[in-house]
Amino acid sequence: MPIHDIPSTRRGFLAGVGLVIGVAIAPKMLRASPTGTPAGGSPDLLPLNAFVKIGTDDTVTILSKHIEFGQGPFTGLATLVAEELDADWSQMRAVHSPTDNKIYANLAFGLQGTGGSSSIANAYEQMRKAGATARAMLVAAAAQEWNVPAAEITVEKGRMRHAASGKESGFGAFAEKAKGQVVPQDPTLKDPKDFVLIGTDLPKLDTREKINGTAIFTLDITPDNLLIAVVAHPKHFGATVKSFDDSEARKVKGVVDVKQIPQGIAVYADNTFTALKGRDALKIEWDLSKAETRSSSELAAEYARQFAKPGIEATNTGNVATAFQQEGLQTIEADIVFPFLAHAPMEPLDAVFVKAADGSVDIYNGAQFPGFDQQVAAEILKLDETKVRVNTQLAGGSFGRKAQFGSPYMQEAATVYAALGGDRPLKHMWTREDDIQGGFYRPMYAHRMRGAINAEGRITAWEQIIVGQSIMAKADLDSTSVEGASNLPYQIPNLKVTSHNITLPIPPLWWRSVGHTHTGFAVETFVDELLTRVGRDPVEGRLALLDKDSRHAGVLRKAAEMADWGATPPEGRARGVAVVESFGSFVAQVAEVSVGSDGAPRVHKVWCAVDCGVAVNPNIIKAQMEGGIGYGLGAVLFDAVMLGKGGKIMQSNFHDYRSIRINEMPDVAVEIIKSAESPTGVGEPGVPPIGPAVANAWRKLTNAPVRQLPIVSLISS
Repeated sequence: MPIHDIPSTRRGFLAGVGLVIGVAIAPKMLRASPTGTPAGGSPDLLPLNAFVKIGTDDTVTILSKHIEFGQGPFTGLATLVAEELDADWSQMRAVHSPTDNKIYANLAFGLQGTGGSSSIANAYEQMRKAGATARAMLVAAAAQEWNVPAAEITVEKGRMRHAASGKESGFGAFAEKAKGQVVPQDPTLKDPKDFVLIGTDLPKLDTREKINGTAIFTLDITPDNLLIAVVAHPKHFGATVKSFDDSEARKVKGVVDVKQIPQGIAVYADNTFTALKGRDALKIEWDLSKAETRSSSELAAEYARQFAKPGIEATNTGNVATAFQQEGLQTIEADIVFPFLAHAPMEPLDAVFVKAADGSVDIYNGAQFPGFDQQVAAEILKLDETKVRVNTQLAGGSFGRKAQFGSPYMQEAATVYAALGGDRPLKHMWTREDDIQGGFYRPMYAHRMRGAINAEGRITAWEQIIVGQSIMAKADLDSTSVEGASNLPYQIPNLKVTSHNITLPIPPLWWRSVGHTHTGFAVETFVDELLTRVGRDPVEGRLALLDKDSRHAGVLRKAAEMADWGATPPEGRARGVAVVESFGSFVAQVAEVSVGSDGAPRVHKVWCAVDCGVAVNPNIIKAQMEGGIGYGLGAVLFDAVMLGKGGKIMQSNFHDYRSIRINEMPDVAVEIIKSAESPTGVGEPGVPPIGPAVANAWRKLTNAPVRQLPIVSLISS
């Protein structure tokens, strides 16, 4: 792939463009005057964070500040622009924006980044305004040339028309002229009742290229004279290199060099196979003096000891101690253990470094927080940040893996590049084994649950203790540890939730749906057990505990209706239900499960109802629910990163840390609740309900509640 074919700078993107629209988020005193300013004048000096390019060929290209790694921002953001521009969908294109934490800030974070299912939510109005601005300027340019009132020009499917004069044109013919028009400061947006594209099943913009193989990922970037580098990492977290012998590695034909770096031993070679072969030939003695040498079972025992200690208070309403002493209550206690989870995206971590003639460096990678990557690389390469360009590429998934504090992956990649002097282009690669054994896991958690319920099905007391690492590295309350538990939607008069932060050498990181990965499971399985104890139906019992007009109740009723809840399931099968709100979206799922021939759960069907506000593209919403269900189902059934005797990592690839297979994927039906609320996330909220829905069905089938994940390893043990 010729490097010069990839747009690496804002200036490069703007070159040859007809009309570029920016959406300003500068304070009012920095904005243009109320009368407006011609495009290309002072507004281009403002901190702009979204652009729309109108090409002279009638194409409309949006510059996406959010990385496209399969979740659909290219398509979603383009839909918002196309709607207000009245473009035809066939005209729409999307590319990644350059790196700039100010210009391309995620409004939810205050810096450029993708995560928290925030792409559409934070850009909904912003990108619509960009489209409306472009439309107004194109119409003004046409009106000026045609000498007709702008109000008489209509726009439909990318064509501008003046009925009285019979004049008609596409956007491209006026792209240049539109540059000189006044930029409207507050363009009028459509009434939702007039939407043409928003709310329709538009095909994803990146699908065709991904199917025919023309889509460019980091792995596809191969400049001339490219070096491949891989790093030998320790098999124990916190271990460091004590000594190493690289003599055999250097004998491998094609190995160029071997360097020790803080993260391990880097091997440089002319191709990937040779680099891996050279790495295998290394002899390394590791220093385990500061390493984690406890097994997962030993860690679980340590976690359990925390239950008896005072914790950090997250929620404390009513009087839990007194409530448990009341007579006539049914009580349940449960300890639930959640393992470490790797992200395991299809594309492991990789990055390409290329030095330009002026000494600046271009970095090509699937950057989830490109500004962080740029800052870290510049520091390590001893360059000004303006001399380091991070060019975001399509990425094969992430699930949080690339969104790391301090960009530790980029620290390693830049260190590897710098260690050899940077004279040759270099691709730094992790293998699947490197990634699964590389840490930055969804932390291991343990929950202690205690609940009381009366004969009418009212939960009168609830106490929950959560033990695990703080993803945010906090000494006090980490909201990501307790989200979904500290803010229960159920009306429980006496509620107490506390947490304990555990410190380990194992680096933690958010995983798809963050805290809801474990709190959703613990809460929804425990609620189900309490209701079952007093003979209440799981759906009706939940609805009685919820505000009847809540969005929780809305999706729960819809999922139950979809599944014909209450009807007898096929012989040998049972159904379980769960409802979880995360990232502002509400999802309820019903899972139909049987006992498979291997004694493990077999999930046949999942009914899913989602309320995510305005449904910008139902096709993407359904796909994300389906993907979340498959991802979450694989985790709850099969996945765990376990530390064996001495703390050695046991899993290494998809054979022992496996995704769900295609023949194991259930039939999924998705219904979207029609809503006028602002759009919220869909990339993560499909994950949390599937685990408890399956576990609740499994308990019905086997009369055995799930107290440890994954379910299959629990059965086999």
